[in-house]
Amino acid sequence: MAALSRCRTASRGSRAAGDGAGRTDGVRLSGTRRILTRGTACGRVVSVTSRYVGPMAGRVFLLRHGETEWSLSGKHTGRTDVPLTERGRDLAGSAGNLGVRLRGGTAPALVLSSPRTRALVTAELAGLIVDRVDERLAEWDYGDCEGRTTPEIRETTPGWTVWTHPCPNGEDAAQVGARADAVLAEAQAARADGDVVLVGHGHFSRVLIARWIGLPATEGVRFTMDPAAWSVLGDERGVPSLVHVNLRQVP
Repeated sequence: MAALSRCRTASRGSRAAGDGAGRTDGVRLSGTRRILTRGTACGRVVSVTSRYVGPMAGRVFLLRHGETEWSLSGKHTGRTDVPLTERGRDLAGSAGNLGVRLRGGTAPALVLSSPRTRALVTAELAGLIVDRVDERLAEWDYGDCEGRTTPEIRETTPGWTVWTHPCPNGEDAAQVGARADAVLAEAQAARADGDVVLVGHGHFSRVLIARWIGLPATEGVRFTMDPAAWSVLGDERGVPSLVHVNLRQVP
């Protein structure tokens, strides 16, 4: 844990690769940004374009933690501190490379992380320097549903989903939405200084996406956040918008 708590031991300049002119891996990044993502298994190359929001405000980058044994099996993982798999660690490193390109080689102004080890390790492997560990970024508290898969829960509660049914002794959607709103209010204020990175979890990140564009927390069901995936929140002429959702390295 000592290694995970080194929030400011490295310089800001070490956060991002690329030179000051905005060149990363031979691709100049300015205005409309061209982002090059290379697959590690097949050598495939995917080129995506990231819309530049403007010089007046940064964007909010959401990063889900890498794969764990429980995320792989579909178990609901809230309070339980499950470590990353080896593949999850590899995905976290790849996510760091993609994040640099998405940000155009610039360092984030603020990085916040969930207190769960799987999120902190993901941040570290992604080359991010965590400014503060924030309990508000913790995953949905599933209560009695912790460690159980949806099919298992539906054996006693037909049709159950976290979006539509209660989690006994855990949080409901309204409580999770209130946490998300508080986090987004801080992130919105910090955008004046540049990009903000929030390292967290699947369900909670989906709630953040929904609340950013003014939807109820339960509408997070309409978005996907795979392990080690990025979503980017921005605005279109002052109206909150989704720049990217579930963007990840091509395997």
